[in-house]
Amino acid sequence: MSSIITKAWDEVLVPMFRRPSRFQVAALCYRKSEGRKEVLLITTRRTGRWMLPKGWPMDGKTAAEAARIEAWEEAGVKSAKVRRAPVGEFDYIKHHDDGLSEPCSATVYALKVTDMADEFPEAGQRERAWVTLDKAADMVEEESLSALLRAF
Repeated sequence: MSSIITKAWDEVLVPMFRRPSRFQVAALCYRKSEGRKEVLLITTRRTGRWMLPKGWPMDGKTAAEAARIEAWEEAGVKSAKVRRAPVGEFDYIKHHDDGLSEPCSATVYALKVTDMADEFPEAGQRERAWVTLDKAADMVEEESLSALLRAF
């Protein structure tokens, strides 16, 4: 009897109360430096953990275009060639300023960076770092993002 209750709990009740993940777009900004690929990580504003530039979809923009805009606003990516097809996705918990959190899923678009700016909208709010793929995979907390970086 307890297995029937457990199964009902796991397969019916829990999914009813679990909120679906919200959709975001993310920019996997990369460049070649000394013959090796490097990616750009930024810190989040609230918790300071390392992450890709990311944000909500934008009306009138494709997901790839929105990812490019987020890369500009959050990391100062001035010029980049954007791949139209996503390179993957990762799940994470978004922490809001009001203390609430929610599950999110970010679809990731690769941007080959050709120019960076020192002045950009969120310049004083974040750190940014160009690092190797392996180092980036070690710096991020999200396991699915770490796996995506190692596979890139």
